[in-house]
Amino acid sequence: MPSAPKLQPHVLAAIKRNALLASPFFAHLQARELDELIAHSSERRAARGTLIFAKGDPGHFMLAVLSGLIRVGATSADGREVTLNVIGPGEIVGEIALLDGRPRSADAVAAEETTMMVIERRFFVPFLIRHEGLVERMLAVLCDRLRRTSAALEELALLDLPGRLARLLVKLAGDYGRAVDGGIRIDIRLSQRDLSNLVAATRESVNKQLRIWKDAGILDMAEGHVVIHDLPALYRLLGE
Repeated sequence: MPSAPKLQPHVLAAIKRNALLASPFFAHLQARELDELIAHSSERRAARGTLIFAKGDPGHFMLAVLSGLIRVGATSADGREVTLNVIGPGEIVGEIALLDGRPRSADAVAAEETTMMVIERRFFVPFLIRHEGLVERMLAVLCDRLRRTSAALEELALLDLPGRLARLLVKLAGDYGRAVDGGIRIDIRLSQRDLSNLVAATRESVNKQLRIWKDAGILDMAEGHVVIHDLPALYRLLGE
């Protein structure tokens, strides 16, 4: 199979700039500030299933996802996996360890073929100090992560499996959904194992619930992607 054509430097720079601008963290940077950040970055590609960094690794770089998807999670001593977050284009990962210099708090694995921009701590921390507004936005991003973690814990305590799975699919439809004939296609590939990890349930129970919703005409699976045909039905499960 022939390799993908190499992008021209100006095209690659534009892709990186657009990816940064898609992140609420970098959205308000001026063009010269974005170019400064990009000039001190490097590019990395990872095939699906590749371990990008492991819990306990030194936190000397941050990643901005240009394309693809990263699963952030942890594995227990008995081999059980817990998915903490999924990071898509325009989102960043690894910023906590980057800031405090401590080891990684979780594993990061490419959930599909992924291209990333790598920003190293030795450059980014001085850059952050020079841009006070960026510090404020990073605090907002970190606070948002904390709020989402709190909301996830609340959902585990208060929602049953259909409610947790409906909440996840509604969020994924909002973040990665694309209108298609007959519904909304979630444009990221998440296996039933990924979905079960994200809602803290077994793969078998998630598979059963997806079949129930498929039989009811609420959703379907197409080439590994979820297609939601009746989004209001999922909202009704949440009382919204």
